[in-house]
Parts: sequence; structure tokens; C-alpha cells
Amino acid sequence: MRQMSLTPELVALCHRDEVDPGPSGEWTQLSDDDFRALGARLAGEADAGPLWVFAYGSLIWKPAFESVEQQRASAHGWHRSFCLDLVRWRGSAAQPGLMMALERGGRCDGVIYRLPDGDKAAQIERLLRREIDDHEAVASVRWVPVRTAQSRLRALGFWVGVTGRGTSLGQPLEKVAWVLARACGHVGSGAEYLYNTVSHLETFGIHDRNLWRLQELVAHEIRSIHPARFENAEPSDEAVMAIT
Repeated sequence: MRQMSLTPELVALCHRDEVDPGPSGEWTQLSDDDFRALGARLAGEADAGPLWVFAYGSLIWKPAFESVEQQRASAHGWHRSFCLDLVRWRGSAAQPGLMMALERGGRCDGVIYRLPDGDKAAQIERLLRREIDDHEAVASVRWVPVRTAQSRLRALGFWVGVTGRGTSLGQPLEKVAWVLARACGHVGSGAEYLYNTVSHLETFGIHDRNLWRLQELVAHEIRSIHPARFENAEPSDEAVMAIT
């Protein structure tokens, strides 16, 4: 049995009601024609057979698409990293946040989802509209070689190999934890995102050592922000999430 230090009680302390500020104007927004053209291009690059999507973060617990099969898979040469700077969604201009992407190096264990047979271009376009909204993000959408227990295949990945503006690569976990414990935007907090990711990975039997350490650090940060709430408190059974 493995117990998370980051609990729903702690995550709830990070929530704030934030207004969506809308696009900043810093990035070049994709048009409907752009989405259709990109969906068609990626469909043309796809392997014959089923369409697979590689999930390593929020797509695991909030896929927003229909799938007919799922299984564990590993992407070699990549690892999870909180390296996307946010001033919207799960961050704000007053307290910027961080979201996950795949950085080069290592290995990332995640989940691949097989989409129903059908129009690949249309399916990919719907995925694109969920994941990106500007031209600068297009290069981070790519086909990723993955390995399962049975085979090797290519799956569509999002926010893979990000570089340049809007990224903070290679940050120490302590710095990431400081940010996640404080950042919140109109869709939720950084702590909530981390909690959902770690708990769902554990459900799939995936134990990411860096994320596990990070959730411990974030829990400690939240407690340090709200010391009066925990001076004499003892954790209750309800406040601790047990992962078996």
C-alpha cells in the first residue's frame, strides 16, 4: 500500500476562483482552416491500422475522446517535465503556473488509447482543438514511437519536445513544487493537476519516482502556506488517499 502525501484536503486549499483572461495575444492563433490542414497532414503521416494516442498527463484522467482500447506503453528518449509556463488555465498573470510536457531523455511510462476506426483526419483535428490553439505549439505535436508488452507502434503525442519561449526546462523539483502549491487559474490549480496525474498513474500501476517525490514536496509547501490549519492536526483516514 502506498499513500500519497498530497491529499484532496490539501488540494482544496489551493483553489481560487479565477476569471479566464482569454488569449494573451502573444501567440498566433490557429484558424479552422489551420486545424483542418494540420489534422489532414498528421493523418497522412499516420501508420496504417488503428489510431493510437499516447497519454502521460491529463489525457490519462481527462481524455475528452472516445477510445475502444487502452494499455500501458513506454516512450523511450522522453520524460515528464513541468516545463510549460502558464498565465492562463492553471496559472495566472499574478501567479504563473506550470504544466507538463515531454522533455528529451530517459523513459516515460504512460497509457496508449486506441480510437475507434473512422476518419483519422477528423479524429486528429478534434484532438488538436483540445490540446493546442496556436501556431507556436504545432511543432510539439508529433508521432512518438512507443513500446507495449506485445509490440512497438507509433502513437500521437502532444507537447513533445517543447523549446523556446514559454518553457522553463530542467527545473529542480523544489522550484516546481513551490509553483504548483501556489498557482491556480480558471480551470483549476497546479496541485489538482499533479494530484490527478499521480493518482491515476498509480491506478494503472505506473509509479513515476519524480512525480511521487514532487507530490510530497507540494504537500509540504501547502502545509507551510497554511501553518495554522495543521499546528495540532492529525491526518484522518479520509484525508489520506491509499493506493494499492
